[in-house]
Amino acid sequence: MIITVANQKGGVGKTTTTINLAAALANKGHKTLLIDLDPQANSTMSYVDARAVRRSMYDVLVSEELELKDVIVPTPVANLFVAPSKISLAKLESKLIGDLDGPFRLKDRMKETATDFDYIFIDTPPTLGMITVNALVASTHVLVPIQSSYFALEGTDDLLETIEKIKARPNPNLQLLGVVITMHDKRTTLSKDIHEAIGNVFGDRVFNTVITKSIRLEESPAYKESIFTFAPRSSGAMEYYSLSEELLARV
Repeated sequence: MIITVANQKGGVGKTTTTINLAAALANKGHKTLLIDLDPQANSTMSYVDARAVRRSMYDVLVSEELELKDVIVPTPVANLFVAPSKISLAKLESKLIGDLDGPFRLKDRMKETATDFDYIFIDTPPTLGMITVNALVASTHVLVPIQSSYFALEGTDDLLETIEKIKARPNPNLQLLGVVITMHDKRTTLSKDIHEAIGNVFGDRVFNTVITKSIRLEESPAYKESIFTFAPRSSGAMEYYSLSEELLARV
């Protein structure tokens, strides 16, 4: 299963969701790969020393000689591997636009590697540009984190339209795995109203597990740990474990 985590809005917990779901499945014994396609490289920095990264996903996607397997590095988490990003990935958009194989570059580069892993997660930038399109074309599923805020549903029409366009031609097998509500504050009436509004739009595609606001979730990447080793008894750890169980049930 190749799962792209996407939302064109920034600050919705996309990277937090990606790194912790990948760690959760690795902890369950599944060989898991995390592909970082965000030029900010936050997923990469959550598990490896970015200064030690020599070759990144940028090199894979612009080079004819490199394959995905050439940049994969192990992490301190058993069964979890990372294909790292660097800031140079920001230059990729201009290089892919206009190329006939532009939307298929990632899919082509990972052909020989995809079957080596049980699950692959792809972290994407907060845009609907060519990098995100590459991720969607290469994936079997897309997971959408939506922040529990007043503007939660802003822009989701554009994301869903992009998914439908990908399904129409380059990847007809792409499925919406679901929507996960993040940064939820159970104490406020507004959050409850937003939860209901998201449910009205997405119906049973909304995961039952809700990720609540958590300082521990924000702190763990700084220590290069998932929430499961940094704060195993925290609400964040329990919620992402629950979400991983739901995810496995769906796929």
